[in-house]
Amino acid sequence: MTSIIVLFPRIEDAKNIRNLLAKNGFSVRAICTTGAQTLQFAEELNDGVVVCGYKFPDMLYTELREYLPSNFDLLLVASRSHWDDAKGSNVVCVEMPLKVYDLLNTVNMMVETIERRRRKRRMQPAVRNDDEKKVILEAKNLLMERNNLTEEEAHRYLQKTSMDSGTNMVETAQMVLSIMS
Repeated sequence: MTSIIVLFPRIEDAKNIRNLLAKNGFSVRAICTTGAQTLQFAEELNDGVVVCGYKFPDMLYTELREYLPSNFDLLLVASRSHWDDAKGSNVVCVEMPLKVYDLLNTVNMMVETIERRRRKRRMQPAVRNDDEKKVILEAKNLLMERNNLTEEEAHRYLQKTSMDSGTNMVETAQMVLSIMS
């Protein structure tokens, strides 16, 4: 589920937005009153949406966008007069006064976009460096030698074991080498 961080300088505003989103099924992971708090939470999460106003005690939304990890999207809730800096900066805007329907539909669209990106990233094959390839090859060779497996069978064994244990293939290969060596 995509994480949402709500950021408004007034804690009451942040709580109201959080309650509205949570009531409609969204996962709000944090509410913040400063840009620094938001950046700290964003670093701990893989990706998500930051729903915010335009000005915080320590920065403006344009600075926040600059410092946010690239896998986070920013939803600016502000009057149109504050949208000028948002053009061309990957910031989605919702106009104040806030209409619940607009906010929920926009957040839903942003969450779906992030989930689509996440699925697309998962579908891409893992890019491994030479050291990682070497570890996998050594583990396959050891499995082939000790268990009389073909190269394909050893590869499938590493794949299945990594999937079953929830680790990546390099970690599984390292475990095989440490156990069998």
